Amino acid sequence: MGPRQTWKTREQMEADEVRVLAPFAQKSGESRGRKYPEPRHVFRTEFQRDRARIIHSRAFRRLEYKTQVFLNGTGDHLRTRLTHSIEVASISRTIARALSLNEDLAEAIALAHDLGHSPFGHSGEEMLAECMRDHGGFDHNRQSQRVVELLETAYPAFPGLNLTFEVREGLRKHDEFHEPLGPGGEKYRCPSLEAQVADLADEITYYSHDLDDAVDFEILRSTQLEEVTIWRQSHESVAARYPEVREPELHKLIVGAIIDAQVRDVVMTSAAAIASVGVQSADEVRRRSAPLVCYSDARHAANQELRRFLYKNVYYHPRVAEVNQQACEMLRAVFEAYIRAPELLGEAATRRIESEGLHRTVCDYIAGMTDRYLMEEHARLKGA
Repeated sequence: MGPRQTWKTREQMEADEVRVLAPFAQKSGESRGRKYPEPRHVFRTEFQRDRARIIHSRAFRRLEYKTQVFLNGTGDHLRTRLTHSIEVASISRTIARALSLNEDLAEAIALAHDLGHSPFGHSGEEMLAECMRDHGGFDHNRQSQRVVELLETAYPAFPGLNLTFEVREGLRKHDEFHEPLGPGGEKYRCPSLEAQVADLADEITYYSHDLDDAVDFEILRSTQLEEVTIWRQSHESVAARYPEVREPELHKLIVGAIIDAQVRDVVMTSAAAIASVGVQSADEVRRRSAPLVCYSDARHAANQELRRFLYKNVYYHPRVAEVNQQACEMLRAVFEAYIRAPELLGEAATRRIESEGLHRTVCDYIAGMTDRYLMEEHARLKGA
């Protein structure tokens, strides 16, 4: 009798998924595969490989130096696109596990969802969209697709990262329709439940953590926060459990309570929605006319109130907007300089001009920049 095998093969992991996950979960062994066929791995599932490719990509590493809301470098504890993506992945795994979905797939989508984000946060995205207004526009979700399908160059056999269909599907979260699943099929509205989980986890994360950062940045007063239903309810909950806690620990606990309440609501509401329609496969989910991963009506209303509060009191606050606007003017200036002199892009980028066009090539190049590099490039071009 030979020695006992102490490691798992990919086939064993795939069998575990079939045994443990819900029938409506997306199994890695049932993936529709990659655009460019590759041999499967000995002891990693397809979605585990995707996660690794995303984490090891240069675009993922650059997220460390891209603004979330507050300009990168203005505070040691403020979120960046990288920390945001990791937090989205964590919440995605929690929800996916509770619903017996494929955690690896949900996590991979979450980690990749902001790979295409421009420097300087949403202000930078708006400026880049303005620069591209007559040339196809700019949207960071679509740009994330370009990153994984074209712009990353880690492999000599194909462009991009050659991720599975299911991860790429999850990055198309704002497309009204997805292409047919097979020959003769119809376009469909809903991606996998794992993609739906990553989408809502993104929302949960940025609402709650933008609040957290805004308090740390001292642009919100406690009297303002008490006007927001979700904050007030969470404050009451925390005060009942920890009556002696004061700032700065207090608001951290409140933000944690907000996230916990959001996750609980999504899990319970989604589980009920899934059960009510009786889906029995991932493709039955795709044939639905509306997502099944969702908030309750009450939680949705509270989140809309929170969204309005953040736009009014945080995203357009002078300490945020004025600094971001100055940075965005740098972005515009660099964009226009590259349009006038495309040779400044370097050899690798200029090779794409013929196939992608000048404006799209410049857009790709700038979208990939970190905040720091764009500011350095602006200073260099200004002094040239």
